Amino acid sequence: MSRQVVRSSKFRHVFGQPAKADQCYEDVRVSQTTWDSGFCAVNPKFVALICEASGGGAFLVLPLSKTGRVDKNAPMVCGHTAPVLDIAWCPHNDNVIASGSEDCTVMVWEIPDGGLTLPLREPVVTLEGHTKRVGIVAWHPTAQNVLLSAGCDNVILVWDVGTGAAVLTLGSDVHPDTIYSVDWSRDGALICTSCRDKRVRIIEPRKGTIVAEKDRPHEGTRPVRAVFVSDGKILTTGFSRMSERQVALWDTKHLEEPLSLQELDTSSGVLLPFFDPDTNIVYLCGKGDSSIRYFEITSEAPFLHYLSMFSSKESQRGMGYMPKRGLEVNKCEIARFYKLHERRCEPIAMTVPRKVMLPRPSPGSRRDRVLARHEHPLNQPWPCPTVGPVPGGPVPAHRGT
Repeated sequence: MSRQVVRSSKFRHVFGQPAKADQCYEDVRVSQTTWDSGFCAVNPKFVALICEASGGGAFLVLPLSKTGRVDKNAPMVCGHTAPVLDIAWCPHNDNVIASGSEDCTVMVWEIPDGGLTLPLREPVVTLEGHTKRVGIVAWHPTAQNVLLSAGCDNVILVWDVGTGAAVLTLGSDVHPDTIYSVDWSRDGALICTSCRDKRVRIIEPRKGTIVAEKDRPHEGTRPVRAVFVSDGKILTTGFSRMSERQVALWDTKHLEEPLSLQELDTSSGVLLPFFDPDTNIVYLCGKGDSSIRYFEITSEAPFLHYLSMFSSKESQRGMGYMPKRGLEVNKCEIARFYKLHERRCEPIAMTVPRKVMLPRPSPGSRRDRVLARHEHPLNQPWPCPTVGPVPGGPVPAHRGT
């Protein structure tokens, strides 16, 4: 007589806990723009939200501690002349944020400690090189002052923020159609992209060469998202031929067949994946959904294990993901999301219950010295000059913790 064995995992009982009303950010006008980005970016100091604004594009930056009702006249970052589509905090400096806009520009801003007291209209640097709207911005994870942008001109540009120059271009010969997503590998040696031509590509940006690619990772026609996960794998979200939402795990060295492919539901919202390398948990947040699913990735078959789902009553218009440095680890918090409602931003803490909590260092929370590009220990250096001062004043170095 066989006996069913339940897989053992210390994350089986992870649960989501929404913040109380007085710990939310109320009366914020979340952007109505139709674009598949999170519309929210957070770090241990600030939360930034893309907002509706008259006369151009703007986003709101608030100190994390400034919860409650937001003044309708609160100062915003408002230098773009068209709606902002994506924002990203610099991982090496918690006061620096980049934004991409429909006005075809990328702007880098410096937020003072304590937040804004007046509208911020002058960026530290404006990066001009795209001919159509810029929908994706992503900082290099290990090299300072390196920023990637992707536009609807089907071009990816890698910028030296210190000089304001594009040091690398991946043109329309690499991506013949709209780019849906771009993700850096943890060491910054590779990028993973998904495109409207139904291909997922792994690219070595310093050489501009495609290392591997997969045609039709999902059979449907809706957008695909792709991110790097642990041990040389990528995870994709997309749709089946019958419009069912799917999540798939792939080995980058063998892209012929997925390691795991799971069908989820028939909702129409694009699934935004967020991966935590410390716990090997991936969270899936669908735009228009009212839930967050989470899976654990392991090194043995079936590789992708469903853990649970956090559900709420209201649907989400966007989502921000807090870096590990900003979590309350003494409360067993392993992740925190900032869920955008129509007029509110709600923090959601993901917690693993423990009877006894032993101190354990988290690899993702270490703050080693940030390397400049010329110091980066990769086989081939970036084809660009040594990082210099940012036009209009230096970007201060991160003090670390």
